[in-house]
Amino acid sequence: MQECRGWIVRSAAGRDKGMLLCVTGQEGEYLLLADGKRRKAAAPKRKKVGHVDMVCRGTFRHPAIRKLEDGLTVSDSELRRALGAFRDQGGN
Repeated sequence: MQECRGWIVRSAAGRDKGMLLCVTGQEGEYLLLADGKRRKAAAPKRKKVGHVDMVCRGTFRHPAIRKLEDGLTVSDSELRRALGAFRDQGGN
């Protein structure tokens, strides 16, 4: 699987169905997802790739997303700002 850190996904299954989340890493067939509010960056949600819909595959440019792509840690507030900016620009 290619590197997908920094992608924005929408949960397609589970209690968090419909939520926008950011991929903070991956473990085998699982993605590590966080939104900075319900799921903190320090304790990301593990979810199988088939249980998410890819919304943005690294084309959204935001400082927090760039930090994730570079392998740096991001704070919860940075994740919330990035996802809020994505929603504001019409990213669903």
